[in-house]
Amino acid sequence: MKMGKKVTIGVCVMEKKAFSGPMLQILERLQAFGEFEIVHFGDKVILEEPIERWPICDCLIAFYSSGYPLEKAEAYAALRKPFLVNELGQQHLLHDRREVYERLEMFGIPVPRYALVNREFPNQELDYFVEEEDFIEVHGNKFWKPFVEKPVHGDDHGIMIYYPSSAGGGMKELFRKVGNRSSEFHQEVRRVRREGSYIYEEFMPTGGTDVKVYTVGPEYAHAEARKSPVVDGVVMRNPDGKEVRYPVLLTPMEKEISREICIAFQQAVCGFDLLRSEGRSYVCDVNGWSFVKNSYKYYDDAACVLRKMFLDAKAPHLSSTIPPILPWKVNEPVQPSEGLTRQGSGIIGTFGQSEELRCVIAIIRHGDRTPKQKVKLKVTEEKLLNLMLKYNGGKPRAETKLKSAVQLQDLLDATRILVPRIRPGRESDSEAEDIEHAEKLRQVKAVLEEGGHFSGIYRKVQLKPLKWVKVAKSNGEGEDEKPVEALMILKYGGVLTHAGRNQAEELGRYFRNNMYPGEGTGLLRLHSTYRHDLKIYSSDEGRVQMSAAAFAKGLLDLEGQLTPILVSLVSKDSSMLDGLENASSEMEEAKARLNEIITSGIKSVNSNPEKPWMVDGAGVHPNASELLPELVKLTKKVTEQVRLLAKDESEELAEASSTGVILPYDQAKALGKTNIDVDRIAAGLPCGSEGFLLMFARWRKLQRDLYNERKERFDITQIPDVYDSCKYDLLHNAHLNLEGLDELFKVAQLLADGVIPNEYGINPKQKLKIGSKIARRLLGKILIDLRNTREEAISVAELKSAQDINPSVPIGGREEIDQRFKSQSKMDLAGKGSFTSEKSMDQEDDEDKETKYRLDPKYANVKTPERHVRTRLYFTSESHIHSLMNVLRYCNLDESLQGEDSLVCDSALERLCKTKELDYMSQIVLRLFENTEVALEDPKRFRIEMTFSRGADLSPLEGNDSEAASFHQEHTLPIMGPERLQEVGSCLTLEMMEKMIRQFAMPAEDFPPPSIPQGFSGYFSKSAAVLERLVNLWPFNKH
Repeated sequence: MKMGKKVTIGVCVMEKKAFSGPMLQILERLQAFGEFEIVHFGDKVILEEPIERWPICDCLIAFYSSGYPLEKAEAYAALRKPFLVNELGQQHLLHDRREVYERLEMFGIPVPRYALVNREFPNQELDYFVEEEDFIEVHGNKFWKPFVEKPVHGDDHGIMIYYPSSAGGGMKELFRKVGNRSSEFHQEVRRVRREGSYIYEEFMPTGGTDVKVYTVGPEYAHAEARKSPVVDGVVMRNPDGKEVRYPVLLTPMEKEISREICIAFQQAVCGFDLLRSEGRSYVCDVNGWSFVKNSYKYYDDAACVLRKMFLDAKAPHLSSTIPPILPWKVNEPVQPSEGLTRQGSGIIGTFGQSEELRCVIAIIRHGDRTPKQKVKLKVTEEKLLNLMLKYNGGKPRAETKLKSAVQLQDLLDATRILVPRIRPGRESDSEAEDIEHAEKLRQVKAVLEEGGHFSGIYRKVQLKPLKWVKVAKSNGEGEDEKPVEALMILKYGGVLTHAGRNQAEELGRYFRNNMYPGEGTGLLRLHSTYRHDLKIYSSDEGRVQMSAAAFAKGLLDLEGQLTPILVSLVSKDSSMLDGLENASSEMEEAKARLNEIITSGIKSVNSNPEKPWMVDGAGVHPNASELLPELVKLTKKVTEQVRLLAKDESEELAEASSTGVILPYDQAKALGKTNIDVDRIAAGLPCGSEGFLLMFARWRKLQRDLYNERKERFDITQIPDVYDSCKYDLLHNAHLNLEGLDELFKVAQLLADGVIPNEYGINPKQKLKIGSKIARRLLGKILIDLRNTREEAISVAELKSAQDINPSVPIGGREEIDQRFKSQSKMDLAGKGSFTSEKSMDQEDDEDKETKYRLDPKYANVKTPERHVRTRLYFTSESHIHSLMNVLRYCNLDESLQGEDSLVCDSALERLCKTKELDYMSQIVLRLFENTEVALEDPKRFRIEMTFSRGADLSPLEGNDSEAASFHQEHTLPIMGPERLQEVGSCLTLEMMEKMIRQFAMPAEDFPPPSIPQGFSGYFSKSAAVLERLVNLWPFNKH
């Protein structure tokens, strides 16, 4: 090639692509170097001219898009042999997802666990494909819901995600952005498609974000994160209407993946999708030629890389060194810089400019729920005993749990046959026990029919065999056991109400606007720039999970149904947030002592008038023993009224139909009611899906259990339940005008205020003991969160000071911080149970399972991009809130801490003593601030601020003003704002906090390594796939 002759670049693509914004930006820059001549082929030439008449060029940019004659372009390349940026033959692969996955695996690039279902014609029945309610099986390979279904053709974007029935079921359809939506949720769809061939793969929990990677040659990749369509399908757009995306840094492992993809598919310019899940990255899609939109920095980089590529290929004698000043000078629009983590929060006072928020930890109780219920009955019916054997594998002595829709439907069918059609007349000589048995069976039937929809979130039935007989085996050899009596326990109720959802969402919005500094949108911007590291944990209970999802919806300003939000953003951790087993004996002891105090009528003598909370049984009403008979009398009065309402209802039902086929009820409505069912209320029916029959069963059980007439004995443990039912009916069923309900509520409240706090310990020392047993793991996790935040902040500060001294240290030196930080970060996994022991075979990979999205500082003009705020939200039940609060306020009473002051100041202790109830949505919030003006070693550098809120306050119910009327109309109580637990101006250092609660918390090293659960027990159970993946990492197993 003669000196001075320009290198020609042929642009042989459809005009729609050739004249797109990014392509023009990059070609313009290439031209500005002065070494290239650019030739556009144009659609007419490409489609109509024979290849011999196509322009001749040194380098060719050619890639497929719809309508493009790929074979023709291949023939041209074979004829003229130009340098190809992207090889043409390999582009055929990209049309078939099967080929893409096969190729990725061939090169050892991680993909999600998947299976293929190939059909020759629509609805072809395949013997290797099985579909059950909550999983599919392909060639014996099980995929539990949630799983993803993708058409095999790369150009078909109809991807579906199917959700487990335990999360409410349904399917979400993902598609190419249409206006403002990128996905649609279909609650009623349960069965997978059968029209064509599909790939099934496990759903990767990514915390609601996707990463798109754009390579320019094997050595360069630009990555952007965007909100994943799986969360709510609403596309986030900036004021110019463009989808909001944020540049992020790739890990070394991900850079390696980018390199491999360029090589595997022989596409220098290539886009692909990464899923970051639990510390690993998987490729789920390769798109071929794509450019980043709206990033000048990227256009500069891409032009420089392509220039080098072209020159190396066709003019190696020209220097490809990049000139010191790039030949084009585009006036880049400068983004306004924003100090997102600056203090100045609306919650309580403002702090000096030197303090920055580092961490928000909140422990939150679930929202308003229906009363929890339990029915126990002994059953001898053959049908029910056979059902038990059917689902426990035929073991005569094993108990069975029925939770799935199929199982509960079976039980309902059996009960319908057994429930006597007409009620036996009271005068008949059948015994009282038979009547009660029939009544209970009728109640079981009513519960199963309630709302007609089945969801494991709301009901479960246990069948425990009690008596057996010996029967001869069918073949006449020996004997078998056969159960003849079993105990059936049905648990139901405790469902999050429409009010509970609204409260949770409202509290999420409150957090968004008040917990994070800066203007109201502070958190959203923080979250979308990935400097917000958010994790939401929930216990196993449906109401707690749904509260967590509704809160996330408010916090992150999401839209639509809760099921996809729940599956994408909430992790279950029942060992940390459920269960009281380890404190049950102490709690029994406390209840027994409480029983003495209440029933004996002894007036407690306060030896310490200054600290009223120090006595045994603080808060118990002085006349408790006289209030008990009153409670019983009023409970009877209310129960009798409900009985009459139920009697009318059951007579109507009996007349209406004796066969009664219930239509399937739209489950979304039951899970997702945010509004009151106005029609039901207008018709004088109870709120929600409870009928009068069940309402009567609820009150009758309370009346029976509260006072045993034969033994003349009160059961004080029933007081909270009576209070619970009263509170529910006052709020949700005021329209039934039950007489005496208000008085009953007042009496029950006076008693419950003494009973509930004392069930967790009769005095501060016992409260501390019980609290530390129940909340031990949660306390351990909170300390881990705080320590990790501190370690990370110190790493950042040290790096920053090193940079101030020596400016050549790159500010994007994240990897250095990450390495330092890895040792700490291990502990953060502990809570999730994904913490690997020291002897881990694959330690590097397992150490940091918490996916961190870091903002790439080169592209984002933001102050201190390397700092980020950690948010940890723990949703749980009343027991854990009480327990945690008891440890925080009474930890100084432990022998080893004698002489220390409480973490909570006296005025707050007094307020807490008067706060009888930690109601729905009550929460304890810890915020960690870093004072950047103080030396790193100074304990005052990290300060903790504690606040609590008593949740949805009941006082409006007690008023008769317009406010009370509006709550009655909406059925929703307001949530009280936060109250301080420390004196204004006091400084509780992180060091002090650790010293005070360390011994009540589970040590970090005790957090167990992950167990591989059997099958799918919930949203995020890891399956055998984890093992498979570990095995696949070994080099000798590569294909």
